[in-house]
This record gives sequence, C-alpha cells and structure tokens, in this order.
Amino acid sequence: MWRAAILPAVAREAYNEPVRPDLLSLAASLVEREERFALVTVVRREPPSSARVGDVALVTERGEYHGWAGGGCTRSSVLLEAMRAIADGEPRLLSLSPEPEGGRRPGVVFLPMTCESGGTVEIYVEPVLPAARLLLFGTSPAVRVLARIGHAMGYRVDVVDPDADEAAFPDARVQRSIAADALPRCAHVLVATMGDRDIEAIEAALSRSPAYLGVIASGKRFAQLREALLARGVSREALGRVTAPAGLDIGARAPEEIAVSIMAQIVERRRSAHAEHAEKSPARVQPRETVDPVCGMSVAVAGARHSAEVLGVAYYFCCAGCRSKFLAEPARFLGAGSKAAGS
Repeated sequence: MWRAAILPAVAREAYNEPVRPDLLSLAASLVEREERFALVTVVRREPPSSARVGDVALVTERGEYHGWAGGGCTRSSVLLEAMRAIADGEPRLLSLSPEPEGGRRPGVVFLPMTCESGGTVEIYVEPVLPAARLLLFGTSPAVRVLARIGHAMGYRVDVVDPDADEAAFPDARVQRSIAADALPRCAHVLVATMGDRDIEAIEAALSRSPAYLGVIASGKRFAQLREALLARGVSREALGRVTAPAGLDIGARAPEEIAVSIMAQIVERRRSAHAEHAEKSPARVQPRETVDPVCGMSVAVAGARHSAEVLGVAYYFCCAGCRSKFLAEPARFLGAGSKAAGS
C-alpha cells in the first residue's frame, strides 16, 4: 500500500527493492508537520549508471537528501531539480545522459551529463506539498456547502463553532473553540458567524496572516465591524485585506451559489498570489546554485556534499572525483569561465 502511494505508476512494475522503511517514516513525518518535500524515483536506466529502476530518494525543502537515486553527478543534478519542483509545485521527468541529444523529448527535462560518469538514467520527481487550509467560522448553510466543496478540492477543512453539529460536517474537523495562536498561518478563512463572535474571529484570523479572509456580511454590517475592530487596535492596513462581502459578484443568492462564489474567489486569489510570488521571488523558484569548475555541471549549494575553499572562495562539486581534481591543480580550473557560489 505504501509502495503504491509513493511510486509513480511508470515505475511500479519494475522496481527491485522495497522502499526503505526509514524513507516511509520520514515522508509520513514531513506530511504530519506540513512540510514540503519531493519524492525521486528512477524509472529507466542504461548501464553503466549505478542507479536501478525503482530506486527512491526523498529531498526536503532545505536541501536534505535521503535515499538513493544514483551517485555522484546524478545526485547533484537531481537535488537541484527536486528543489525547483518543491518551489514551483510542478513534477518533472528528468533525463541525464552523456549523449548531446540523447534526452531531448517533449515533456522531458534534459540534463547533459558532462562529468565522467557514464550511462543514462531517467528520474521522475514528484513534489509533495501540504494541503491548502480552509478555516470556516460558523455553521450557516453556505458554510456547510463550502466545507464539502473545499474537501472535494483537496483542502484540509476546519469548522469552528461552539454549537457545531459534527454530523453536518462529515468532511471537516469540527472545533468548538480555537485559540488565536493555534490558528493555521496563511489559511483561507471565511467568517460567517452572522453577528455572533465575528469581531473575535476576524481579529484572530488577521493575526495569522491569512491568504484570504472573507466575511459574509452586508456593507453596512461590515462598516460597523470595521469601526469596532479599529477601536480594538486592528490596523487599517490589515482591515484593507478583508473581503466583505465574501465571494465573486455572480449574483449568488442560494447558499450553494454563495459557496461557489466564495470558493471561486479563493481560487482566483490563490492563483494570482502564486504567480506574483514566483515573479517577485525568483530565489524561491530557482534554488541558489553554482557551477562545478571541473566538469561544468550545475550544483545546488544547499545540500552539496562536495566543496572546497581556495583563497577564501567556496567552490562546489558534483562528485568527489571533481573535487579531487580541483584540489590537485586549482589553477587549471580557475579560468575566466568558472563560477563560485554566489557569483
């Protein structure tokens, strides 16, 4: 069961050994802590590659590499691509080959193997990201529908209300109350308490930097809430991030229509924020990397196993062999084309 859960379908029929239990435990722990990581699986190889079909590794967002999907140069390239996949959330199929055109196929990321390692290996990288959080205050009919929609879309749904009937929310975790510091950060939040504890709910949600905060309230009612929240010390800037009334203007009236309009607005904001973040923060999508001065392969600085310092400058290598060659004759490799980390 675990094997089927973490291996891509293309590799399930040809693996050699079971996934190491420690990788399964680590993956479960990262999921529980809602941390990003990537699963790396060898799906094809041609000798003399040391990797075998079905070999599996796990890469964390911090660049920690666990397991085996090939040694030396393969490991360095896979680490770099896995960190990119974690950052952008997109899976990819990698082809590492010494042949100049050997891996150029539509949909495949070709990584030329410029080091001395031989053979060809193809590796599937699948990012595993935490489920988006949907936090709902209240138990109105629209909230009940929204909880079902959120669950169907893969959100982790929490409903907060002291009088909530768990039977009415089979797809959500029901909480009678929740402390402000226990609210998930960057969640998508809807306050639909209909005048009961809405001030406290909005204030608590704003303290946790929500990705979206909508309130089901009329313009007149929210103006009253806004003045009350200002009096409690909530900043005008924070209140400017609140959407009220919640939902896209599609003329929704029925609870089901209101729920659809709110979820559509959440999706719109989520996609827009992702695109804006990627544009303004290229460092997150493109991990800090450098070039091996010996063979020219790209190396991720985070998680790099082989490095050396010459004249106060750090250099990183795809494998121990390149490092040894560099240290034996550093002047040979420190030409105008070489790059140190951060250069």
